[in-house]
Amino acid sequence: MSNRTLAIIKPDGVRKNVVGKIIAQITEAGFTVKGMKLMRMSKESAQAFYEVHKERPFYGELVDFMISGPVVPIALEKENAVADFRKLIGATDPAQAESGTIRKLYAGSKAENAVHGSDSDENAALEISHFFSRNELL
Repeated sequence: MSNRTLAIIKPDGVRKNVVGKIIAQITEAGFTVKGMKLMRMSKESAQAFYEVHKERPFYGELVDFMISGPVVPIALEKENAVADFRKLIGATDPAQAESGTIRKLYAGSKAENAVHGSDSDENAALEISHFFSRNELL
């Protein structure tokens, strides 16, 4: 079981100017920020990051959305990080997310759902390395 996970505040979260609120909610839940940056993903980077969804009908729209504006990738650390972060962000569809979760509070739709969270320990390690070199992590 890993103690790290990746969060990405997506372009809609940055556009809505809720980055600080989301980070506050994350740290109040006991996560420690180990790396963070504000950046724009290139199309190639977004395609590679979401390659697991390449055959799904929403892949092109997802890539286009992720390159539509700045994102904030954040490497997080906490005991049971992946599962705890998935619980904190809530269901992919904000209409189905529990009250108080990040997506319930800040997401506008299933497609523009404010934040990404790793779905497994293995993917967390791969995803963190997609955005951060070793010397960028505390």
